Amino acid sequence: MQRYHLFEFEDLPWFPDIFRQSMMDFLRFMISNLKIYEPIIPFMHQALQHTTQADILDLGSGGGGGIVGIQHELSHQVGYPVKITLSDKFPNIPAFELIKKQTHGLITYLPESVDATDVPANFTNFRTIFSAFHHFKPTLATAILQDAARKKVPIGIFEGASKSWFEIALVLLIFPFLILMITPFIKPFRWSRLIFTYLLPIIPLCIMWDGMVSILRLYSPTMLLGLTQEINSSGYKWEAGKARHRSGAKVIYLIGYPE
Repeated sequence: MQRYHLFEFEDLPWFPDIFRQSMMDFLRFMISNLKIYEPIIPFMHQALQHTTQADILDLGSGGGGGIVGIQHELSHQVGYPVKITLSDKFPNIPAFELIKKQTHGLITYLPESVDATDVPANFTNFRTIFSAFHHFKPTLATAILQDAARKKVPIGIFEGASKSWFEIALVLLIFPFLILMITPFIKPFRWSRLIFTYLLPIIPLCIMWDGMVSILRLYSPTMLLGLTQEINSSGYKWEAGKARHRSGAKVIYLIGYPE
């Protein structure tokens, strides 16, 4: 499947935060409960071995989908409590606060806007991007990779899908029912989420559109490696592929670290 960079509602600067945050909360709920990123834990462990920093800086964190489970599983595998700092260009502070409380401060956040293409030099942690790299056009995507390579810090790109027409069909046919079923259980609770899901279904329609477009926007492993060929990353190793989840779903990944 080719890559089509159509618009996503949550990327639009005028899109109301009340909708954007509810959409990110839905994604966080789904990813967290399905534990879709379990199969990439070994790759994260591998990258951590190539840095002197034991902590992680997560870029483009959105609603923090799956990050609690990732922190728990990774900590178990490496043998110490890994600390993660969430960041985003549009920080979802209520979601970040919820995650911080759930993890007793093992996962914290930066309240200010963070540009993934130019991360402050004082952050030398292993960088991760979950479910967000497809938001960037090739020019910005390569800038993100170049910034990590230039500053000699490991980076991991992870997308919770495998870029298939079957996944698009699931989004269009199954998501409408899922959204209606799980919305009352999503935290933090918002009356606005109920109103714009059941009375005026703006949120479900936007989730379906953005979900379909996200799959069309995904970079395949071959495309990701192609991006690495366009940057100056001498002394830096790149690996890309698909990791299989126990459900049969696949997760696209790109790992880069200084050799």
